[in-house]
Order: sequence, then C-alpha cells, then structure tokens
Amino acid sequence: MIKVAIAGGTGYTAGELLRILIHHPEVEIVSVMSTTSVGKHITDFHRDLLGETDLQFTDTLGKPDVVFLCLGHGLSREFLDTHDIPGGCKIVDLGQDFRNTPDYNGRHFVYGLTDVFANEIEGCGYVANPGCFATCIQLGLVPMAAMKMFSDEIHVTAITGATGAGRKLSETSHFPYRNDNISVYKPFSHQHLEEIGNTLVALSGERQTVNFVPVRGDFPRGIFASIYTRCGATAEEVENIYKEYYKNSPFVFVSEQPISMKEVVNTNKCLLHIESHNGYIHITSIIDNLLKGASGQAVENMNLMFCLGRTTGLKLKGNAF
Repeated sequence: MIKVAIAGGTGYTAGELLRILIHHPEVEIVSVMSTTSVGKHITDFHRDLLGETDLQFTDTLGKPDVVFLCLGHGLSREFLDTHDIPGGCKIVDLGQDFRNTPDYNGRHFVYGLTDVFANEIEGCGYVANPGCFATCIQLGLVPMAAMKMFSDEIHVTAITGATGAGRKLSETSHFPYRNDNISVYKPFSHQHLEEIGNTLVALSGERQTVNFVPVRGDFPRGIFASIYTRCGATAEEVENIYKEYYKNSPFVFVSEQPISMKEVVNTNKCLLHIESHNGYIHITSIIDNLLKGASGQAVENMNLMFCLGRTTGLKLKGNAF
C-alpha cells in the first residue's frame, strides 16, 4: 500500500483528495495535517465523509511514500523548508509554487498535465499539479499546438464555479455576491496564463498570444471554456487530429455533439467539442475544477508516479442532472 500524507487538510482540494483516496485500492492515508485543527475529526470540516473515515487532523507528517501539498499559493516552498521530508518520499504540489519554476533545492518538479506529459511523470519523484483553468484551456489547445496549426491569436472566455476561489471567504465568494451573478476578473492577466504559454511553447516551439477572460460563475463547481482562433482546417479535420492525439487518454474525449458542464462535474474527465465558423475553429472544453482541475489530476499523477493504472481510484460518474 502507498502511504499518503496530505498537508493543508481543511480546504476544498484536500476534501476531494480524501474522498478519492479513502476508497483508492492502493492507498493508506497516514497523516492529514492542519496547523489550526489538530485533534479534530476530518468530518468536522468535510461533512460528506461522515461514515467514511474516523481520521483526525495532526501536525506531524509521519513517514509517507507521497505527500500532497494542498496549501495556499506560495506556501509549498515554506513547507519543504520547514519539514523533514523522508528520503524517497514523492511530492505532488497542488499550488503554483513549482509550475513555472520547477527546480527548488535539488528537486525538479515535472509539470503534471497528465494527458500531455505522462511519459515524463511516470516514475518521477516530484510533480507540479496544473491549475484548473490551465488544465481546461490547455487540453483544448495542445493538439493544435503539437501540429503547429496556430496562425493567429487565441481567444478564450472561461467561467468557473465558486469553489475555484478556495474555502476562505472573500467579498466575491459570499453567497449574496455569487448568487444569480457573474463577473469578470483578472482579464488578460490571470496567473494561469504563464503555464499555458509554457506548454504551448514546449509543443509548438513558438510563443502564442492567448487572450484570456476569466468569469466567476454562480454555481459551485466546474469550468466551461469557449476557445477560438483562425484556422484553415475544417472542423472535421481538427476533430480527427484531436481524436488521434487523445486516443490513449483515459479521461479526455472528443464529443461530436455539443457539450454542457454538468456532464463532467464529479468526474476526472475533460470533454471537448469542435466546430468551424467563417474561418475560425471553435473549441468547447469542460472539466470539474476540483477533480480534473485539481485533486483528480493529482491522484492521476500519483498513479503515474507509482506506475499504477491511471484510472485507479478515479472511475467516477458525473451527475448530468
């Protein structure tokens, strides 16, 4: 059994990790760390796990085989500097500390976009889990990047659920603000643009201009991205390229019918739909921000790191209605 520790156990991503890992056939959870809730039961914070576990929060790491860092952005480096990580222990960081600067104190973090870099992730020691918007947008773009099909700027509008802002309350995550409301934030400047750009360069050899407008949604979870760019190929040609690119992916699927976000909520899937309009290719990409965009992909990375089947513990069905 793989001994697992989770650092930062009270947030949404940690809750999703626990929901998956409690039932993962190859995992034993040995430590769930919290600096503020030591001795309290996991279910005091993650009520959906009542009856599933009697684990309590602790302030010790123990001797895990892998640790998931579910900490606030910028805190993963501090954790590594202040904790004695056992030799040979693998690390999956769900923050953004190592996505764009992968080398830190002798550790090299592989960028964990599983459907693109599986070969590099398999058997490695350290992974930087991608951001949620970054995952959704990249999966909608990487086949075209790999085929060097971009000839113009890329335009993206994507809406995300309230859980994307994390568990800590802010003015824009309170119910009175979110309910029956949508709003733009960080237009053209979102922090995930850097990792998106790095991946597109790695695949195409060229820096692409991605004009990204993020939108806050009035629903709990999910990301719906609308992507378009000029392209001389037909929708059928692009669709065939995408199906070939993702033919070995257990979680990314190209739909010939229009898609809606609920089809992926509560799953580790990404669904894509491709159309052409007046010289533009339009791609719809949808994921669950807490699963494929965070904890689900983190477990998929762990599976690759320990050479398990990628779908192990991740055969989750969406709600759809």
